[in-house]
Amino acid sequence: MRNKAGKQGRETRLASKPEDKQIYLPYNDSQTFMSQNGYAMQSPMQIPQNLPPFSCNVSPEFAALLSDLNASLAISTYQAGKVIFIGVNEQGQLTQLPRNYHKAMGIALDGHKMAIATKETIEILAHSEGLALSHPQKPGAYSSLYMPRATYYTGFVDIHDLDWGKAGLWAVNTSFSCLCLIEDDYSFTPQWQPHFIKDLEHDDYCHLNGLAMDNGEPAYVTALGQTHTPKGWKPRITEGGILMDVPSNSVMSKDLAMPHSPRIWDNKLYVLLSASGQLVEVDRQTGRHEVVCELGSFVRGMSRVGDYVFIGRSRLRESSTTFQKLQALPVGQNSHHAGITAVHLPSGRMIGELNYLNAVEEIYDVQVLAGLRRPGILNTETPLHTFALSTPQQSYWADPDKAAPDQADPYEAGQTR
Repeated sequence: MRNKAGKQGRETRLASKPEDKQIYLPYNDSQTFMSQNGYAMQSPMQIPQNLPPFSCNVSPEFAALLSDLNASLAISTYQAGKVIFIGVNEQGQLTQLPRNYHKAMGIALDGHKMAIATKETIEILAHSEGLALSHPQKPGAYSSLYMPRATYYTGFVDIHDLDWGKAGLWAVNTSFSCLCLIEDDYSFTPQWQPHFIKDLEHDDYCHLNGLAMDNGEPAYVTALGQTHTPKGWKPRITEGGILMDVPSNSVMSKDLAMPHSPRIWDNKLYVLLSASGQLVEVDRQTGRHEVVCELGSFVRGMSRVGDYVFIGRSRLRESSTTFQKLQALPVGQNSHHAGITAVHLPSGRMIGELNYLNAVEEIYDVQVLAGLRRPGILNTETPLHTFALSTPQQSYWADPDKAAPDQADPYEAGQTR
């Protein structure tokens, strides 16, 4: 028998008047500071003190677009150690659901499954509409619920991008400068290395980072240098990047401004140039690129739904070595807030933004969860996930009456787990 939902916090509607600048959303899924300011935030803003964690400034267009697209976002932030779901409730208001994942990096999707790269593991989750519908605390509050299903223990190999293909789960193994498969028998199974890498060593020779798949096979990778010495890419980090064709093991483009997040959409190749703040389209024959959108800040992580691309932006911390290289460049001067920008791909026009005011400084990956307006997610840090059971035919909450009062969602109380 399904238990009754626990007490839920009230969600406050976004202001509709231009003069209403600041709104606080109490915790239920979210505890968020939002502003009704415009989305162009290329200079520092005065941030109120004592804001709740994960407070953000959001343009009205951003929430409306997610609602119209019937989608939500999953973003990873290794600096904050979180995966954050950004969804839309029935009233069209944004909600956030952060979960702890230590040094969260690449996120991969395959049907109802999700893979998350962390510092030493890859976590596999799967979502269930049935478990969401019968949630012991909030029945029907989520459109679906992602639950832990498996863990691969890779060890510390600095996994960056992830993607599923015909052979299984592919990962960019940055420490060992290779593409690998994640399987049961080993920490990782090496499959491909750039032709200029001669050894399989734990030394990050070229900072291999991005992976684009085509028809279920690795097609393109990005790296921060064509180098074969430990950290040899660092001296030219802002200008020595490369884009490689995987099948031919050849360099297509070089001298790129920190390339990340290659993607193939409609048979076209797109790449983010982090150090110049640009989304570019790359000619797959010549390797030349054209700018699609000038975002102006440090960009990394992107995903598409329909004609729209959601791109991650990071705030450059003065303590980081990257900041030292970028501070004299326009992108270094403009990267004041981490957040997400929505871009209309056919026109290259920026549609709206979400900007974090605290807690989140660096974003690695962004994935669109199409068809899921407000998904939930549980990690393994509380016992609640152990009550959720699913089979190919049906889903269950084991003893939900015990789960509801004792295993309350930590976000109800404003905690971060």
